[in-house]
Amino acid sequence: MTQRDVSSSAPESRYSIAVLGGGSFGTAIANIVAGNGHDTRQWMRDPERAAACMAQRENQYYLPGVALHPDLNVTADLEQAVSGCQIVFVAIPSKSFREVVHRAAPALAPGTMLISLTKGIEHDQFHLMSDILREETEGMRVGVLSGPNFAKEIVAAHYTATVVASEDESLCNTIQKVLHSETFRVYSSNDVFGVELAGALKNIYAIVTGMAVALGRGQNTTSLLITRALAEMMRFAEAMGADPMTFIGLAGVGDLILTCSSDLSRNYRVGYLVGKGKKLDEAVTEIGQVAEGVNTVRLIKAKADELGVYMPLVSAIHAILFEGTPIPTVIRELMSGEQTFDVAYSAKT
Repeated sequence: MTQRDVSSSAPESRYSIAVLGGGSFGTAIANIVAGNGHDTRQWMRDPERAAACMAQRENQYYLPGVALHPDLNVTADLEQAVSGCQIVFVAIPSKSFREVVHRAAPALAPGTMLISLTKGIEHDQFHLMSDILREETEGMRVGVLSGPNFAKEIVAAHYTATVVASEDESLCNTIQKVLHSETFRVYSSNDVFGVELAGALKNIYAIVTGMAVALGRGQNTTSLLITRALAEMMRFAEAMGADPMTFIGLAGVGDLILTCSSDLSRNYRVGYLVGKGKKLDEAVTEIGQVAEGVNTVRLIKAKADELGVYMPLVSAIHAILFEGTPIPTVIRELMSGEQTFDVAYSAKT
């Protein structure tokens, strides 16, 4: 297929936009975009599920009871979905992210805005989704979207905010306009790495807070875990070259609080089931959806050890999930560890 430059071919008021992925968040974003008057296509891998969504005007598997916008077109044809689009949102689990982007790349025109919606790290490698977008395509404009955004609450019109991050300021401005609605607000950032790391890291800590609730621990414990999780995230971000201050915003502490305090979070539910005595594989199977934090624990533990970053909560979760260490033993070790400074960063010079 012959490529053409679409970076300035569409009027500012209306774009052709594809959303790759048939999950809850991809569907929520597709509904917003279609509702804002854009030519919107959503791609799903399963032809039967795509056909059912078109026929029933509902994504019954992920968002039952939520009507799809009348102008949203759902297809299982990937080339048809992305052809001629100026913006492509990618909402594919990290395990399949590279494969789908690789397949879509030949049909993308130079200058296409590619926006990752995935909060994870590639399996067995330390590649974030923006890395994959750049590696698998050429001449594209890359950004990421992340924040405290449960899909079920977005489609229920609860007031929600998110962050679009890119070094391309024009891309950020465009995505802000494309997604803005009466109930959905988009802030911008130029720290792509920090926003992506925040989205991936918070999944780990949702697992441990789920465990704590399953064990009958109270709000003191949840507050302790969230606060120390934020400290770990900022230490890791600094070691990786991201801006630790990004983590005090929506994509960091905002998403961390949300994910660690609600059973709408898949990672929280995995932790809760493990805390109730389920084996990890049983918990993941029972959830029935991808819990990105499970794989992220392995990757962050290995990278933190490599860099010498102090992350006791990550080590504790890894010990419980993958080393067979009993939860009471891990708790005792955490509570008897070295007592260090509370806040590592200061505005004072």
